[in-house]
Amino acid sequence: MIIKTDQKVKYHIISILKNKIFQKMYKTHKDFIVNVLLHFLSIKGKINFLQLARYSSLCEQTFRNNFEQDFDFLKFNKLLADQIVSNECIVAFDPCYIPKSGKETYGRAKFWSGSDKAAKWGLDICGFAVVDVIKNTAFHLKAFQTPGIKDRDDKFNLLLHYASLVSKNAEVFKSISKYLVADAFFSKKSFLDIILEINMHFISRLRDDSVLMYIFKGELTGKKGRPKKFDGRIDIKNLNTNYFDKVICNQELTIYSAIVYCKAFKRDIKLAVAVFSKDGKEVTRKLYFSTDLEQDALQIVPYYRSRFQIEFLYRDAKQHTGLTDCQARSENKLDFHFNTSLTAVNLAKFEWLSNSINEKTPFSMVNYKTLFNNTMMLDRFICRFAINPNTAKNQKIYKELLIFGNIAA
Repeated sequence: MIIKTDQKVKYHIISILKNKIFQKMYKTHKDFIVNVLLHFLSIKGKINFLQLARYSSLCEQTFRNNFEQDFDFLKFNKLLADQIVSNECIVAFDPCYIPKSGKETYGRAKFWSGSDKAAKWGLDICGFAVVDVIKNTAFHLKAFQTPGIKDRDDKFNLLLHYASLVSKNAEVFKSISKYLVADAFFSKKSFLDIILEINMHFISRLRDDSVLMYIFKGELTGKKGRPKKFDGRIDIKNLNTNYFDKVICNQELTIYSAIVYCKAFKRDIKLAVAVFSKDGKEVTRKLYFSTDLEQDALQIVPYYRSRFQIEFLYRDAKQHTGLTDCQARSENKLDFHFNTSLTAVNLAKFEWLSNSINEKTPFSMVNYKTLFNNTMMLDRFICRFAINPNTAKNQKIYKELLIFGNIAA
């Protein structure tokens, strides 16, 4: 008998929903969660209410009504990730622009679009993910929608809004890792202070012109007045080797590390200066830092660079699981759609990592989308034509048809 991939994924979903966290959920709602996640993985093309109804026994209004109900995606995805990730993880987060029209749509405002390099009208979600540094892959945790112009007060600050999301979910994030990683936009004192208040450490990148000072290590003179605290400003292109240690050196990358004082943060930080080279010539220098002064400098650069895995979650969700296809305007429906789309990518990635055969092959969402779509169509034909797929002859044909259309990853 053929054990199909969609059956494995369905089993993973059901096993998580049996957890005591979801014991108060009605069975009908649990069945809907299983149904909608499998459909997000199976439907090719746009994924909206009308399209879901076309491929399901449920009507369009049923999907609209159930999208309005709450579901704890954060705990669901954490339970899923806990089964597969290694011990060396970080929590990464990054905002994502979602194009959306409609003046009555919740959260509509002007947000920065990285692909278009401009501020555009639409929606913004702040997504959090657990990144496995060893396996170099990310699992979505939760996406929070940013309030639009109509939903903000006069004191609204976008940076502090993002920081408040970290603070509200701090217990879950700290159970995953003590390190939060974000891009250079968030390297600001107001944001960093909130992260440190919840007993997490922050890893990010600094501007090339940041004011950094050597911390004075000499003996005190005993004279009157304030003791000397700094030993001059750091020139990134001419590092003082009395303060900086060379932690790694090869043909492509050299890393220098030291504990320095950052004027913008008004605190000491662990700085890692990464010198990238090509053909024996220096190409560029980047400044990475951590608020954990005891952290191994060899971790700072790879931890920050692994943050980019969250971008692949957004890419796969936009291209294959309908992240930008939602028809709804209400806050709850939009939130449910965004998180269902990203969770569907999680399930495909979980199945990929669960199979030891895939250890040396890169993850391809295209192939998994093709596999689930083929499975759905084949099951439909088998049901309608009353075919037995488990005969020796049909099993071979069935397996061939399941991967029909796959591409080389």
